[in-house]
Amino acid sequence: MNLVNLEGKKLKEINPPSQFNEVYHPNLIWRAFVTIQANKRQPYGTKIGAGMRASAKLSRRRRDYKTAYGHGISRVPRKVLWHRGGQFGWVGAVAPGTVGGRRAHPPKAEKIWDKRINIKERKKAIRSALAATLDKNLVALRNHQLPSIYPLIIENKFEDLSKTKDVIKIFENLGLQKELERLDIRKVRAGKGKNRGRKYKSKTGPLILVSKKCSLIDAAKNIHGVNIVQIDQVNVELLAPGSKAGRLTIYTEGAIERLQKENMFM
Repeated sequence: MNLVNLEGKKLKEINPPSQFNEVYHPNLIWRAFVTIQANKRQPYGTKIGAGMRASAKLSRRRRDYKTAYGHGISRVPRKVLWHRGGQFGWVGAVAPGTVGGRRAHPPKAEKIWDKRINIKERKKAIRSALAATLDKNLVALRNHQLPSIYPLIIENKFEDLSKTKDVIKIFENLGLQKELERLDIRKVRAGKGKNRGRKYKSKTGPLILVSKKCSLIDAAKNIHGVNIVQIDQVNVELLAPGSKAGRLTIYTEGAIERLQKENMFM
């Protein structure tokens, strides 16, 4: 891995920690990704009593008032629309096959969508996704515009930046100008999603991993498509969006030191 300064010049080469020696396991990454997505899912279900609020009690007894006895009709629940003395006009209600009736098997709000994954599996998936970020072929398959010096580690001064324009300038120094141009292209979503707060389909850009909470987090989060997170809070969803590993990732020097010193995800 190449250690570079804020001007984009190579300072030296650093041997990656043992976490980056993990074999690429796409199936394991997919399993960890699906688990995260499932645990973020919000429960939903139909309203209790939906489709059953009509009075559709219809007697089948011979001498009852409003009885359907002797009318030669099926036993579908019915509600009265009109009546003329002892003559009634019914229409089917409540039953799943009727207009405005209940659903046969509606979604239940009490259903549990959560999924679980073993701790060792989750850590192994993170290590595998970390290793994939160093593979130029996998990163290129995600349509990232790779700089000439990649994979790269940037010096700790990068974490002290507090303005978004300074972060963009550093990206240009690192050779990520084409990557930023790729992120500016947004596509208008087809369908009703345009009316539901998700009008544009955006692209996923670089991931920045820092060692601690710093001013760079507030500065870089304003750049469209860029995610920034502390190294101890990283997960498979960030490293492999859509379960496809090989995201273009920029590590700070402190993040690599902390990863190795604290033996994370091992």
